[in-house]
Amino acid sequence: MKTIIEPFRIKSVEPIRFTTREERQQILTDAGYNPFLIHADDVLIDLLTDSGTSAMSSKQWAGIMEGDESYAGSKSFYRFEAAVRNITGHKYIIPTHQGRAAEKILFAITGGEGKYIPNNTHFDTTRANIEYSGAVAVDMLNEIGKHPEIRADFKGNMDVEALKKFIADQGAENIPLVMITVTNNSGGGQPVSMQNIRDVKSVCRQHNIPLFLDACRFAENAYFIKLREPGYQNKSMLEIAQEMFSYADGATMSAKKDALVNIGGFLSLNDDNLAMNSRNLLIVTEGFPTYGGLAGRDLEAVAQGLEEVLDEHYLQYRIRTAEYLGEKILAAGVPIIEPTGGHAVYIDAKRFLPNIPGKFYPGQAIVNELYLEGGIRGVEIGSVMFGKYDKKTGELISPSMELVRLALPRRVYTQSHVDYVAEVIIEVFKNRDALKGYKITYEAPMLRHFTATFEPLS
Repeated sequence: MKTIIEPFRIKSVEPIRFTTREERQQILTDAGYNPFLIHADDVLIDLLTDSGTSAMSSKQWAGIMEGDESYAGSKSFYRFEAAVRNITGHKYIIPTHQGRAAEKILFAITGGEGKYIPNNTHFDTTRANIEYSGAVAVDMLNEIGKHPEIRADFKGNMDVEALKKFIADQGAENIPLVMITVTNNSGGGQPVSMQNIRDVKSVCRQHNIPLFLDACRFAENAYFIKLREPGYQNKSMLEIAQEMFSYADGATMSAKKDALVNIGGFLSLNDDNLAMNSRNLLIVTEGFPTYGGLAGRDLEAVAQGLEEVLDEHYLQYRIRTAEYLGEKILAAGVPIIEPTGGHAVYIDAKRFLPNIPGKFYPGQAIVNELYLEGGIRGVEIGSVMFGKYDKKTGELISPSMELVRLALPRRVYTQSHVDYVAEVIIEVFKNRDALKGYKITYEAPMLRHFTATFEPLS
């Protein structure tokens, strides 16, 4: 098999600033040992997130120039609306400035005290918007998805039997909607099968509960379905994506992922009343319904990106990039979630640092050491991001997995960048016995991982 090359040529470049380990030590100390607080100029390879970090294409930049900035009814909105509707098939397309704005609108209307929102696994802003409304975010990841070392095709699937039991226990009237995140970000970027989406839809239909997709990585999920699920090998990426959305009554999307843009999102709906209420709230919080917090140029870039992301050569390169990095570090013994997902490689911090318990944040120790060793910025997805305190004892309740996510920006880094990342990870792994845990010195009441500060344990 020939090398899978980047399916693009580079037309513009941005210089990277190199730093020494001594400089990085001071930078990390000044940032309170939280890479979120490091200036981007001080990062060599930035794998903090794949959200809004894509390199846009020449056609997207051309669309930027053609953007119609009319306040109401701009032609750029109608191009955006047509592109989203072509994929989702949904009746109402509501633009927002990013995915969390769509979540805010949706859960402000459907959430509230006494309500429950099941998901395969909620990611951070989704969970925060649900909980801010007073509702409870419930994760129902299938059992195999909770075991990083076990390889399976669709580890992002929802546990359908758990969903059935939960509806029976809590009552369908208390569940305004069920959500499936594709791909499952918190679960390692693992895909969800078409059969699982159908099965969840069947349960929802029996109880008259709407099904929504958190669709920010829908194209990557569709490509995994084509590769791994029988009956889809000869279908186009668009056909697979359209079938995924056909089972959903609505969707939220951060266009900053699979629409290959730096800002943007949408809420798509079929329900007339929910769409009316959503648009009314949009006007108060985001903007007029035909721009929704975005400039016309951004709507143009999203529309173009939604076409480009379904190119099979691009998706082959995209999925292979994560797989390539995973293979290199696995060969050196580094424990990761297997198989690799679509947008990131996830280091299993529990197996990487078995001597550091969750209450001392092993993932944060790895993230900080990757920065010190090689200027690489990743993110902890474990007890910092998702840990909760017991209301009676004050003790930290850790999530089932302690992970470090290395998210790969789209069309940004080359193979040599990825080789360098692998070398740094392997070096940190060789010296893992010297790593220490951390304690939190400041934290916000919600989404603490963005602004928390730490200090290393002595």
